[in-house]
Amino acid sequence: MKNTWLFIFCGFTLVANNLYAQSISLSKNTVEPVHVYLSLEKMKGKNVLKVIKDSSIKEVDEPTFVTIKGIDFKNGTIEVKVLSRLLKNAPDFARGFIGVAFRINDSSTKYESIYIRPVNARVDDQVRRNHSIQYYAYPGYKFYRLRKEAPERYEAYADMEMNKWITMRIEVKDAQAKLFLDNNKQPSLIVNDLKHGAGLSGAIGLWVEVGTEGYFTDLKIYQKN
Repeated sequence: MKNTWLFIFCGFTLVANNLYAQSISLSKNTVEPVHVYLSLEKMKGKNVLKVIKDSSIKEVDEPTFVTIKGIDFKNGTIEVKVLSRLLKNAPDFARGFIGVAFRINDSSTKYESIYIRPVNARVDDQVRRNHSIQYYAYPGYKFYRLRKEAPERYEAYADMEMNKWITMRIEVKDAQAKLFLDNNKQPSLIVNDLKHGAGLSGAIGLWVEVGTEGYFTDLKIYQKN
């Protein structure tokens, strides 16, 4: 796999409610690709991180992300702008899958994740629209198991578009995670039973799936003591 290395400069600020704000800008040295190809691109004069899943990984809902080194995240807020495009060779079932993994262990074999499917949001099929947002936990709790065992509980609808910047904000507290999109004050998805429980902590990953050309920028992390 071809790797392009980046440094990340982090600014730490103590803010209210015992949160440590960490604004992360792309540079060189502290990102780690896990089953993905990555590069630093310019988009309208702005540095963005481009991430594509390694095609040798055939299973879905796998650890296919870029992790941010030096982060041990448990509770707080993760905010990032994401944009997805379909690759020219994307399969028919590609939906522009893009999102965030969090509390990733050192071996990338255990984590939580929330991602979006922008293609689904504007199709003329209400069932597919209801699958615009997805939570899953690795290993053992991929989308198809959760959809079968608890339909509607871990998926939701929200309006969104391909090839447009979408702000994802994930608020994590113990065994709960809430996803907010753009400037909405109400969450688009609430997960009250993160499958790995309240005690897990770990890295943060910028995640993509099959058929996606994913872009990330403006990553901010607010950690709570």
